[in-house]
Amino acid sequence: MKTAKQASSLSAKIADAIRSAIVDGRLLVGDRLPSEAELADQYGVSRATVREALKRLAAQSLIRTERGAFGGAFVHHLSYEEARAQQVTTSTLLLGMNAVSFQVACEARYALERSCTSLAAARRTEALLDAMRNEIARQSDPVLTDEAFCASDVAFHRALVDSAGNPVLSYHLAGSVEAMQPLMNMITFTARSRAEIVTLHQTVLNSLEARDAVSVDTTLVDLERYTIELGKSVLQARAQR
Repeated sequence: MKTAKQASSLSAKIADAIRSAIVDGRLLVGDRLPSEAELADQYGVSRATVREALKRLAAQSLIRTERGAFGGAFVHHLSYEEARAQQVTTSTLLLGMNAVSFQVACEARYALERSCTSLAAARRTEALLDAMRNEIARQSDPVLTDEAFCASDVAFHRALVDSAGNPVLSYHLAGSVEAMQPLMNMITFTARSRAEIVTLHQTVLNSLEARDAVSVDTTLVDLERYTIELGKSVLQARAQR
């Protein structure tokens, strides 16, 4: 009898094989997977092991299941929004588990975000500009909690990235904006100047409105420099306690 660890390893291998078939195009969106019994025979495992493999794939939004006479497991149409959530989760775990330094996270996050500035300046929409205006107004509220300010900070930069009008960029930058930024906020929120950040955010917004990509980029460099210096001062103060 296989141990729980062995069964888990087998289910992971089966999930990997099916995932590869989907990625390679051997299984297309809407295709029905073989039944649990057929997959169990194919891989020489129990139906419980197959069921675990299917659960892994469903958790990654790669397949969906339907009940009934014509039910079963089908290749799911994965949206960027669904994939984006997984990207954020994965990036958050990687940052935490690998103990990425504040400066490394900050450099990576702003380098990635600045890659959007030209497209954002050219393609920004009124809806996204309004979203950024709303976040700046929220950040200017003196009674806003630190937690709410951090969430607004993330929302502002997500709108900036989305202004590029490129879902692939938005997907890839989700990890930097929605995982790295909260990490940086956790370190700097007690010492940062909200007024300084709001001023920089307003400059970014004004530059986008004017379709001035150079000014957006320059302001993000200023924001990166401010964040790194702030992080260093906070970490040094902690080390001296």
